[in-house]
Amino acid sequence: MLVAGWKPGNPANVFSATRKKIACALAVLVLFAVLMVRHFSGGSDAARAELLRFVPSSATSVVFVDLDQLRSSPFLAALYSWLPAPAEDSEYTQFVEETGFNYERDLSELFVAVSHRGASSSTLVVADGKFDRRRIEAFLAHHGSATEEGGRKLFMLHATRNGQPLSVAFLSDRRMAVADSEPVTTALQLVADQAARTEWQVRFDRLAGTPAFSVFRQDPAIAVALGGATPGGFRSPQLAALLEQLRWISIAAKPDGQLLRLVADGECPSNKVASELSDFLQGIQVLAQNGLNDPQLRRQMNADQRQAYLELLKSADIEKIDRGESKSVRLVLSVTPQFLAVANLSGLIARPGPGDPPAHGEPGPATRKSPAAKKR
Repeated sequence: MLVAGWKPGNPANVFSATRKKIACALAVLVLFAVLMVRHFSGGSDAARAELLRFVPSSATSVVFVDLDQLRSSPFLAALYSWLPAPAEDSEYTQFVEETGFNYERDLSELFVAVSHRGASSSTLVVADGKFDRRRIEAFLAHHGSATEEGGRKLFMLHATRNGQPLSVAFLSDRRMAVADSEPVTTALQLVADQAARTEWQVRFDRLAGTPAFSVFRQDPAIAVALGGATPGGFRSPQLAALLEQLRWISIAAKPDGQLLRLVADGECPSNKVASELSDFLQGIQVLAQNGLNDPQLRRQMNADQRQAYLELLKSADIEKIDRGESKSVRLVLSVTPQFLAVANLSGLIARPGPGDPPAHGEPGPATRKSPAAKKR
């Protein structure tokens, strides 16, 4: 359901539709941290703390999303209009009919831990929500095999990732887990020791009060992603090289009235790296502002788009932070609904060209529907 790589044509591929729809939101969370708005409340603190204790010993990345809080966000409709709309999927519709579970309505909190080990990786997903356990277990049994392990019913699906069967288990009536490299009951036992857990918890505590965040611990996938082309065609090997030196990267956001404050924090091994990263980011900010003020560009660029980009750049606050042994660089941006609108219009998100056929199973532009327009 939440792990990529299931083979087309497999009966258990119905789970892939859920993953596809969630993938857009998670990708934006990891790369741009745009999917993070909330009205502050402490109602889900206990569930949040429980989920964050599932960090595996080998984890290099952790993502947490509180969808219940995000659903109440005034930014959500604007974000849906900004994201590429996923195609309708008949298999997902069938999955909803058979299980009664619709992630847009029923998924409450989501925890994802990824462990990169050279060329290989493993993923553990733990989700809280409103589950019809009897119907979902019947569905899993039909598309896999059921065994007992560690006092829990374990479902090994026919679908595979990297040649390994996906496994699913209910931890309670409101919580289920998925793993893709070993039986999920085994994966849940591979939690970090006290010292490693303390390292993660320090970062989680700094992110208290946000409904969604990502934390990366020397994850090479970040540098690889930044070394390639990002939306808009921007490439920066220098930035990728600096990010490779960071020990931790945290991405989160906090609401401030009608603004969305995006916060990225990179922990550096030395003052030298912190200064280089801070100078690089400030240089990009100045160059971008100068470019937007260029007379020729001003004549060519839509005035509303230019103003939205200028406001975003002017809102950027780049700060070096000394935490004793840890030196950090923090970048704060203020995003408005107007910026999301002009980013969509200016093509920040890559879209198929006029001559490009739609992806398999994907309707053309005239028939695509925004998730915000769906009935829930």
